[in-house]
Amino acid sequence: MKEHDFTIIIRRILTSYFPEYDNSVLENSELLQYINIKTVSANRGSKVRGSFGNLYAIYVLVEDYLARDFHKNGRYRNAEGAKFSDLLYRQRQLPFGSKLQNHALNHRMNKEFERYFPTSEYVPILRDMQTSEYWINENLLIISLNKGMQLNIAQAIIDIIDAYIEEKQGAFNAFINDCERLQSVSKENPIEVEKYLLSLLRPNVDARIFEIVSFAILKIYYSDTSIFWGWNSDAIEEDTLILYKTGRTNANDGGIDFVMRPLGRFFQVTETLDVKKYFLDIDKIQKFPVTFVIKSELSLIEIQESLQAQAEAQFPIQRIINKYMASIEEIINIPVLSARLGDAINQGKLVDVLNEVIVHSKVEFNIYT
Repeated sequence: MKEHDFTIIIRRILTSYFPEYDNSVLENSELLQYINIKTVSANRGSKVRGSFGNLYAIYVLVEDYLARDFHKNGRYRNAEGAKFSDLLYRQRQLPFGSKLQNHALNHRMNKEFERYFPTSEYVPILRDMQTSEYWINENLLIISLNKGMQLNIAQAIIDIIDAYIEEKQGAFNAFINDCERLQSVSKENPIEVEKYLLSLLRPNVDARIFEIVSFAILKIYYSDTSIFWGWNSDAIEEDTLILYKTGRTNANDGGIDFVMRPLGRFFQVTETLDVKKYFLDIDKIQKFPVTFVIKSELSLIEIQESLQAQAEAQFPIQRIINKYMASIEEIINIPVLSARLGDAINQGKLVDVLNEVIVHSKVEFNIYT
């Protein structure tokens, strides 16, 4: 098992529950080892993407298991499962979980667990699709040691994931504090502010932060652009382009992330180069043109060629390919965002970008709503 900084906390919690068997419990628990893999980002700051979806799928099922005292009464085998709607509702109550979808509960967590532990006898999440009932696999909660010793790790799992949440919340609070500190010194030291914002435009940055910073840059970039339009030639008006966020960030919801008025342009932020995801987004809005903001340092030509090659491999009909590719209105990658940040700085609007980052980060991370 590969250890990292948060592994120390996992071991500390296990020691508090099983002081004589903590090492054995971790060595014999595939579920704890999986959680260890998923918590690697805990101590790496706000820029590193957290893993909440799959961890929260485990969390809510184990929480239900404990709430009904199955760790004490041993009656889980014949119990009714937890209802999907209740589990999803509980996931969304947890920090950073407000926009989580059903993927982790339905298949994603099991698939990833199987990838890490291909020889395991068990899958973590059991479900009855007809009744929408879900269970955690109790075989993964009860650890069998030598001489018939059995230990239930359910409560330890809750404490470990709670500790991970606390670490990530601390990292995001530190991120906000850094932004506010830079806000106060931006006039005296604009280079420091610029370097910090550029550090948030990296492929390994948390998806939420990347989306927020991208929005802030693009909103300020477009704010000086005007168009002239009207319902007839005698009523022409000048309007400034305004970019709006459509909700809180969520990299996997398939929705539209930004909308521009009055042009009606759609923007979708993504970190994948899988053309299937692009075409799915395009299909959802009936092939309305979409601008994709991509968390990639590849050149625009490289991205375009990759998408084109994948499309040609997937579809044998050129007309279909052309319709989809024509719906990609513009591609904005990390170098383009960096250049547009430079334009904002040249216009004296560095502080405006930083202010947008702070406002939307506070909303996203529930510092205020």
